[in-house]
Amino acid sequence: MLRKLPAMALCLALLLGPGLCPARTLVDQADRSVVLPERPQRVVSLAPSITEVVFALGRQDLLKGTTQYSDDPPAAKELPRVGSYVRLDIEKILALKPDLCLAIKDGNPLHSVTRLEELGIPVYVVDPHNLAGIIGMITGLGEVLGAAEPATKITSAMRARAQRIAVRLGSSPSRPRVFFQIDASPIVSAGRGTFIDELINLAGGRNLAAASEGYPRFSWEELLRLDPEVAIVASMAGGFSVAELKAGWQKWPTLTAVKNQRLHVIDASLVDRPTPRLLDGLEAFARIIHPEIFGVPLAN
Repeated sequence: MLRKLPAMALCLALLLGPGLCPARTLVDQADRSVVLPERPQRVVSLAPSITEVVFALGRQDLLKGTTQYSDDPPAAKELPRVGSYVRLDIEKILALKPDLCLAIKDGNPLHSVTRLEELGIPVYVVDPHNLAGIIGMITGLGEVLGAAEPATKITSAMRARAQRIAVRLGSSPSRPRVFFQIDASPIVSAGRGTFIDELINLAGGRNLAAASEGYPRFSWEELLRLDPEVAIVASMAGGFSVAELKAGWQKWPTLTAVKNQRLHVIDASLVDRPTPRLLDGLEAFARIIHPEIFGVPLAN
């Protein structure tokens, strides 16, 4: 259990910095009661996905620092860095004099969050595991940052886009066998309990990696046995061309996805972070999996 900073201690700490009292208590996505400044003025984001959401909420004016790989939108690249989200530099965070840090449970080390709170800096933790969790994250950050109205607009639009996909799929009995590959090599997919698994299901496909949780590895022998009807490849690490990402598959022309020219490369940025952009990924998946309903996907 993370240490909870009492309201009085928080106010005393904030008197030494730029934050404002009175404080308020909110429950974050890690189910912790956290004492926060009523109107935070100096915020440090501890993950690229959080940074992206803060910009989407229009509260980038509060951001004084973020982590490595915070690159969307482009303006985020100009913010000071405080290490990577898995290796936070506490001294750099303190130098920015934040009155609030925004952390992600699945990534930021517990000991770093605990240390920040021991030093008098409140930390609000998000923990999105699916689209509903992302909507909850955006709603919570909207409340924390005084952006409830933009948060409502964003989440309403997300729900509407997902609903349009569901309506157009209707009662279609077709659920093609889909295999998603995370990078050129090794063959790693996204199993049960991942965002990508949810997107495949919502887009009307059947995820062939769903028998395993997390991110299982596969061999070509296993893929030949599974014989996906649709193959989707993304370069999460970057640095591979479309041709390089397709090359491994094209060595196996008997695979149904290859034989029927249903091998697709997708922009990894649409599916690799828990942000509103996952709806762009959902729509891209829907076009790839069900072109007869959503239209021919973009060529690659």
